[in-house]
Amino acid sequence: MMGLPRTVVDALEAATYRDHALAYLHISPEFTVVGAGGALENYGLDSIRIGESVFERAFVLEGVLPLAEAPYILPSVEMAHGRCADLRLFPDGESTWLVLLDVTTERDQARRMQQKAYEMTLLEEREADLNRRLEATNQDLRITQRELMASREALIRAHERLDIELAGAARYVRSLLPPPFGEPFDADWRFVPCTELGGDAFGYHWIDAENFVFYLLDVCGHGVGPCLMSVGVLHVLQSASLHHVDFRYPKQVLEALNERYQMVNPADLLFTLWYGVYHPQTRRLDYGSAGHPPAILIEDDGAQTRRLATIRPPIGCVEGAAYTCETLTIPAGSRLYLVSDGAFEIAGPGGAMLTFEAFVDSLRDAASAYPLDLDRLFDRLTQLRGGEAFEDDCSIVRLAF
Repeated sequence: MMGLPRTVVDALEAATYRDHALAYLHISPEFTVVGAGGALENYGLDSIRIGESVFERAFVLEGVLPLAEAPYILPSVEMAHGRCADLRLFPDGESTWLVLLDVTTERDQARRMQQKAYEMTLLEEREADLNRRLEATNQDLRITQRELMASREALIRAHERLDIELAGAARYVRSLLPPPFGEPFDADWRFVPCTELGGDAFGYHWIDAENFVFYLLDVCGHGVGPCLMSVGVLHVLQSASLHHVDFRYPKQVLEALNERYQMVNPADLLFTLWYGVYHPQTRRLDYGSAGHPPAILIEDDGAQTRRLATIRPPIGCVEGAAYTCETLTIPAGSRLYLVSDGAFEIAGPGGAMLTFEAFVDSLRDAASAYPLDLDRLFDRLTQLRGGEAFEDDCSIVRLAF
């Protein structure tokens, strides 16, 4: 350290002694210890004795002495107490000097660096593996997305075709309903299915020159299945195709329908029915019902209201069920309303249900606006629903006598 100030040299030497625990052994040509000093205890060499073989305590030197080259360095040798030292051997004539410098701190730092490098390598490998898996997953997702898009487009096309077919079916169902007329008495109706196809159906026609029949049926549920059944029953009633049944008598019609449409299989559906036959010359009405809401007869501009029903089970529920028929004379100026339960089983925006009594009150109020009674009634029901679609098929047939 030529050229350095003495103070600097002293400081460096002090740091070497302090930080690296300098120790030394002086070894004879016979490999015995002839001198020792410094921080020997740091390396477990403090018990070494002058004159003993250096290999007794520093066995690491076996095979090193005598020196093949000089100086000779053994880096990072593990010593006692977990210490680590650089062993530096310097020849001095025939003897050898062994200088020990503690490098435990450097070793530990190197190990930590190696551990961090190892962890970084593992992290990079895991990241690379994750990236590979993510890329594979993304590729699968892209394939799945393309498949879903293709399926979605196919579903949209199928839905569009179904909408077209349902709209056609709805038009067909409406084509089966009778047109309104005004002579010799007035007949009109309103029909609002809750889906494209509903389970309600109704009709009216002349059985013969003296008897006029009108009816309203409601198959449980709504959609394609109930619609198909309601159309089937409607054809039976329109064509009077029940054998050995006189369609002028409600009792015979209800019992024959119950026999034909018994619920046998799980897919079978029941339906309710109100059926009446009117004889204009005598103003007599014969009627019967099967589980259906009563028809409402309003007389004298709303001064009197009657509920017309026979309390019997729906069609298809009870095998061999007996049905009854009631008769009354219709006063002049009366109006008769046939309804499905969807007309009054209405929940408002707050969830409160309209009672049948409240519905009758609304109907009585609407009847005072005849012949705009049906429009007024439906406006009232729509207001009660808060403008939302009806929860069930809603059908009302009105006859004014």
